[in-house]
Amino acid sequence: MQYNNKHVIKKDEVVSTAKKMKKAGNMLGMIHGHIDKEGKKVITYDYFIGENVESYEVVGEDVLPTISDIYQTAASWAEREIGELIGMKFEGLDMSKRLFLPNDLLEGEGQILVTPLAELREKNIGVN
Repeated sequence: MQYNNKHVIKKDEVVSTAKKMKKAGNMLGMIHGHIDKEGKKVITYDYFIGENVESYEVVGEDVLPTISDIYQTAASWAEREIGELIGMKFEGLDMSKRLFLPNDLLEGEGQILVTPLAELREKNIGVN
């Protein structure tokens, strides 16, 4: 049976936790991000430790350090995705290009607009 243990950490513990996990040979499973009911950004780092998952959660920060120099693409892809979807900034991460959302689909940072398909098609390719 797989177990999940959750730990709440501070912003300044993100990199040291990632380094400790990497040194121990633990894989980064995923980085998750969401906005809670109070409007705070919540970022969770899941590491595989044997058959179990250790989750390290940071709450209420708008900027976090990237761990892409430690876990390469496994971290950078998730960080870029979270940046696009909820507007989280990761210091040291190149976010100069969108990962999957077109530039004109967003208004502000991290706000996905719900737009009728016909309107999007006309705006993007001139077809109605």
